[in-house]
Amino acid sequence: MPIRVPEIDDEGLLARYPFLPQGRSFIREMLEENGISVEDLIEAPWLEDVRVRGRLRLVDSVLQQEDAASSSTIDLSTDVGRMTETLSFLHAMLVVCASFDERLLSRWIEGESSRADKLLGMDSKNFSLLSSSFLSDIVVETNSEGSEIYWIPMVDFIELSPKISGNYWRLVNRPLRDGWVCLDSGAGETGRERASRLIKERVRESLRISCEDRISRMDDEFAAKFADPVERITGLLSERVKEEMPMTAAIRDDWPPCFESAVSELNQGVNVNHVGRVFLAAFSRSIGLQQEQACNFFSNAPDYDADTTSYQVGQIYEREYTPHGCSSLKTNARCPVQIGEDPLCDQEWLTHPLKYIRAKQRRRYGSSNAESDRDADDSNSDSANSS
Repeated sequence: MPIRVPEIDDEGLLARYPFLPQGRSFIREMLEENGISVEDLIEAPWLEDVRVRGRLRLVDSVLQQEDAASSSTIDLSTDVGRMTETLSFLHAMLVVCASFDERLLSRWIEGESSRADKLLGMDSKNFSLLSSSFLSDIVVETNSEGSEIYWIPMVDFIELSPKISGNYWRLVNRPLRDGWVCLDSGAGETGRERASRLIKERVRESLRISCEDRISRMDDEFAAKFADPVERITGLLSERVKEEMPMTAAIRDDWPPCFESAVSELNQGVNVNHVGRVFLAAFSRSIGLQQEQACNFFSNAPDYDADTTSYQVGQIYEREYTPHGCSSLKTNARCPVQIGEDPLCDQEWLTHPLKYIRAKQRRRYGSSNAESDRDADDSNSDSANSS
């Protein structure tokens, strides 16, 4: 983050982007000027519009609604509109923190950061000012075709790009100039939208730090004040997860820990790295899961996009990618098992997750045959005794 952030006097801008570093003092001043306490935010009748808007923001995040960024019709040119939009963000954040639910926290952060990504990508007028609050510097040029090209410092790119999947975001594929990285248009996105996608990662991290700080200072008495909205939103999240993960325990019995870990982390909203995602899709194909089912594994991912996921998983299925082996998974921090935690993984011959699942199946098959043999022996013995 920049050592110094620019001053923003436009209250409409601060209300539209309450996650800005400058937003915390703006929210505090708004509460003080209007004499609003936490209790008021929870139950005061005159703040019902704030709570309604806060619930909508939460639902959009949990349901991963598309185009949530443009769903607000609040007039930010009025004092009431600015207060409603700003405090709805605060209300939603407090509900999420009071839930102490990591999965809900991840989904809300993803929803708000995706909303920020879309709003920033559309805001050509204020983009330079807003981006300077999250990037150490930025330079905008216009090429011969009239398209804007954005140059950002390599240090920012190196820090943020590994969290984004896709070849575009690998440094080796980006034009460089004197320590600056070029973000140009491509795949239907403008250079500004590419830059806002990078800023999204900084917004995501900023929100997580802010929420973790609030959670660390939140006691049970304070959290209990949000019991009703927390119960509603966690119930909705549970229903949503059940719809998105129609997996049976019997199917999962044979899964190797690396595959189970990738599925579980994505289901909890954890941002699994590129190797983990490719492995999950390739392994799903190898064990005969339908492509649609493989896509469902990614539905809770922080940067989930249905079309992009369907395309990328489809490429892996069509080209019949081979899943990563154990050594590659360990190198890329995707092996969750330590020595002694899983006897099967400790075997010297187990060098690939597919060997794990085959071994599991053989053991189950052998166990079933042994039981069948015992039943047959018992049956023959009974017959002999009867004779």
